Amino acid sequence: MHEEFEQVYREYYGSINKFILKLCGDSTLAEELTQETFYRTYLSLHRFQGKSSLYTFIVSIAKHTYYKHMKKNKPVMPYEDIDEQAYLPQSHTSGDPLYIYEKKDERYALRRMIDQLPEKYRDVILYRIYAEMTFEQVAKVMDITENSAKVLFHRAKKKLSEELKNEDYL
Repeated sequence: MHEEFEQVYREYYGSINKFILKLCGDSTLAEELTQETFYRTYLSLHRFQGKSSLYTFIVSIAKHTYYKHMKKNKPVMPYEDIDEQAYLPQSHTSGDPLYIYEKKDERYALRRMIDQLPEKYRDVILYRIYAEMTFEQVAKVMDITENSAKVLFHRAKKKLSEELKNEDYL
């Protein structure tokens, strides 16, 4: 079992770390939460029934690990601490400082808005965009139909778009 878990760790570490990094914006915290996620995954593997992919199972644990951490530690995300490398396209990582500042400002506002969405809307956005899951995977991890995942995603995007317009970001 130990060797099998090492294979799981090697296969999914990068994707899970990237997901958590997109959630928290801090590479040190992302590393810590990724390690915690795999520890919890190791302890929970006996519950994995194969109804979804293993990736979907681990992403769900990662999301819960992140929110558990945030509940214990009030979120403080000053602009200086947001890791641009986690968000910016490769072509802009060393580019225009104004572009980086504007994108960082928009990302911070968007993350605050996502966190304030009702849980189902928030989760579908996190899974679909931050974890880059298909609607089928989102549906499995949320235990809903694929069509429901699409509807929730559409409604969440609409709600976020309205909020962003109210904040004058669009």
